[in-house]
Amino acid sequence: MIKAVLFDLDGTLADTARDLGAALNRLLAEEGLPPQPYAAVRPIASHGARGLVSLGFGIDKTHPRFEEYRLRFLDLYEHSFADETVLFDDINALLREIDARGLKWGIITNKPMRFTDRLVPALPFAVPPAVVVSGDTVGVAKPDPAPMLHAAQQIDIAPEHCLYVGDAERDIQAGRAVGMKTVLVNWGYIADSDDTDSWQADITIDQPLALLPHLS
Repeated sequence: MIKAVLFDLDGTLADTARDLGAALNRLLAEEGLPPQPYAAVRPIASHGARGLVSLGFGIDKTHPRFEEYRLRFLDLYEHSFADETVLFDDINALLREIDARGLKWGIITNKPMRFTDRLVPALPFAVPPAVVVSGDTVGVAKPDPAPMLHAAQQIDIAPEHCLYVGDAERDIQAGRAVGMKTVLVNWGYIADSDDTDSWQADITIDQPLALLPHLS
């Protein structure tokens, strides 16, 4: 029996890619490099600062300046993390129905608390989340199962009675690891090269209200 629905944030509940891309492009401009188009940024957005720095600079974490770029990106993003970020269509309609059915809902994201603690209250959620777990709340991030277990403990609902909804392989891995039923959202930040079938989500949906039949 499903008693709670837990969501990823970026690419699942909220479209954050334009603000993430804007921060990346400001960093690239500082380095005299060309901007990245939204079409390139969007499928990488769920991979956070590391993925975006790799995209913009064509380097990986072994590069001597990678960590410098990552930290500078985060500082730039901090000044504009909510400029163009919006909830995806029908998210609030879904949350209202979840609430009307007496279910709890919450967020488990890899986004650091320095952003989540301010972004989540700034978003126009029709119903406030019962729990928010950030990427550094418990010291590890998805796909580690610890954030999932922490969220379940905070709302006092066993993991097997929770649905976890996300748009990345690590979301599905983390949910499966603790016995949550997993849902992959096709409107999220998924690259053409992603083999989503291999992620083995229990359910795949194309729009938020398609989740409703799976809540009973």
